[in-house]
Amino acid sequence: MKNAWNKYTEEDLAQVTELGDRYKSFLSDCKTERECASFFIGKAEEKGYLNLEDLMDTDYSLKPGDKIYAAYMGKTVVFFEVGKKPITDGMNILCAHIDSPRMDLKQVPFYEDSELAYMDTHYYGGIKKYQWVTIPLALHGVVVKKNGSVISVNIGENEQDPVVYISDLLIHLSGKQMEKNASSLIEGEQLDVLVGSIPLADQEKDAVKANILKIIKEKYDVEEDDFLSAEIEVVPAGKARDCGLDRSMITGYGHDDRVCAYSSFEAMFELDGIPEKTTCCFLVDKEEIGSVGATGMESKFFENAVAELLALAGMDSGLALRRTMARSRMLSSDVSAAYDPAFPDVFEKKNTCFFGRGIVINKYTGAHGKAGSNDANAEYLARIRRIFDENQVSFQTSEVGKVDAGGAGTIAYFAALFGMEVVDSGVPVLSMHAPWEVISKADLYEAKKGYVAFLKDA
Repeated sequence: MKNAWNKYTEEDLAQVTELGDRYKSFLSDCKTERECASFFIGKAEEKGYLNLEDLMDTDYSLKPGDKIYAAYMGKTVVFFEVGKKPITDGMNILCAHIDSPRMDLKQVPFYEDSELAYMDTHYYGGIKKYQWVTIPLALHGVVVKKNGSVISVNIGENEQDPVVYISDLLIHLSGKQMEKNASSLIEGEQLDVLVGSIPLADQEKDAVKANILKIIKEKYDVEEDDFLSAEIEVVPAGKARDCGLDRSMITGYGHDDRVCAYSSFEAMFELDGIPEKTTCCFLVDKEEIGSVGATGMESKFFENAVAELLALAGMDSGLALRRTMARSRMLSSDVSAAYDPAFPDVFEKKNTCFFGRGIVINKYTGAHGKAGSNDANAEYLARIRRIFDENQVSFQTSEVGKVDAGGAGTIAYFAALFGMEVVDSGVPVLSMHAPWEVISKADLYEAKKGYVAFLKDA
């Protein structure tokens, strides 16, 4: 496995930089699954993709070259480009998730203590809680009023915006705190967001909280009770940036797994002409909490979308659906843990991935005896190796740390339930699940090349 930077021509380097710049812009603007889905749908519609919902119960007849998308609840979306072969021959599918670890506001978030106003949170996904204190934070999401109107919220990203903040105990008084285990250094109920300190004039009780609610009312026409039906996410404030004096890396919030989502989506636009097999890019929610719910991989959304696509192609039957799913092939486009020389004890160097060596293939994930993993079959791995080699894609293989060091899961085993061949394949990440993660621009570039090659394979 050679360092990919060594093979690049001047033209390659220009493409690496351009892709990195596009990705940084996306990562800076899209910090929630709703924002990601909206971004991808907008780009797809510019490219002529049609909304599947608009075609249902019509006499529209699907044909090779058609570009279709379907979305659900504004948080998961799938894109199809119909190939020359029948859909029942199977699809080439890229699947990534667009949710990332964060904190969510509780339904009753506001309170005041000692003339400071706070918002109460519940963290989402696997985080080291101590990493999320004393950094600038932003509020992204929606508030839905009883009349059905949806109010978008984005506070903390514009340079003129205020940010919010979670405090930590000063070092001078933290003797007992520093004796705690890292997992309890900061408790979940301490992740409360500081939002104000000015009391509302002539207000006797909770005057600071009242002033914050007045500001929110004036800006968004939202009452305190409206937060009962809100989805507000607390995320790191600020834009993704080049990392390293050589600008070879990118640091930002949400590389897991938006780096794979973005490169998978761009790969769909790299195809020349009508593909042989129907191609698909599926961007899904809720992976970080087990792929549950109506917008997670466990739901029937993807299966239903494929069924509707088949109906438009005149193949409206349960058997056609089962054949399509079982004959499809998928890359579970998810990130992998990059080797970190600062923490060598948890990695087994022969079976780990490194920055700059390209897209990663994880035959299995899981933990403690591969529990919860999809263990890809050898024949499929050989096919992926051939595809990457024939297209000069730099790739490497990996697993998530040493045996018994820990582990991780992905959406791969949900796809395998349909009988389709699937393997995890994505970008190495340093400091995964931290507020700011790091990736290599070379690995992003090689991932997109690999995804394009996979989609073209007949």
